[in-house]
Amino acid sequence: MHATVSFDRNLPLVGLNAKGQHTFFDVTLDPSSPAMYASPMDIVLQSLAACSMLDIISILGKMKKEVITLDATLDAERAEEHPKVFTSIHVSFKLCSPDCTKPELDKAAGLSMDKYCSVTAMLKASGCRVTWDSEVVDG
Repeated sequence: MHATVSFDRNLPLVGLNAKGQHTFFDVTLDPSSPAMYASPMDIVLQSLAACSMLDIISILGKMKKEVITLDATLDAERAEEHPKVFTSIHVSFKLCSPDCTKPELDKAAGLSMDKYCSVTAMLKASGCRVTWDSEVVDG
């Protein structure tokens, strides 16, 4: 993998990956002017959900289950001292599907969170406690 991140006199920072795709990073330096883009820590948190959701969608697809929508809500705690790393993250998955049961979703989410999701693995390796729950609603 290869990427660059650039600063050109003003925020946001602009990331560019090897595929030519851009990511914008921002922080609030002036409280009277809110950030227009996500902070790096926001993106790490969202990346955990996106990584796991892509796994879950793939696993459920292999199980021949229809995914109408899949949402993840994340609640995180950070250390009070610098570096303010994530200390705990809880993810709540909500699946809308006409044919998937909660045990099937739990199996897919468990495989992702315990085996396949690289972002979850990195966060756990750093000492962050990552937990999750799930809910299925009829599609």
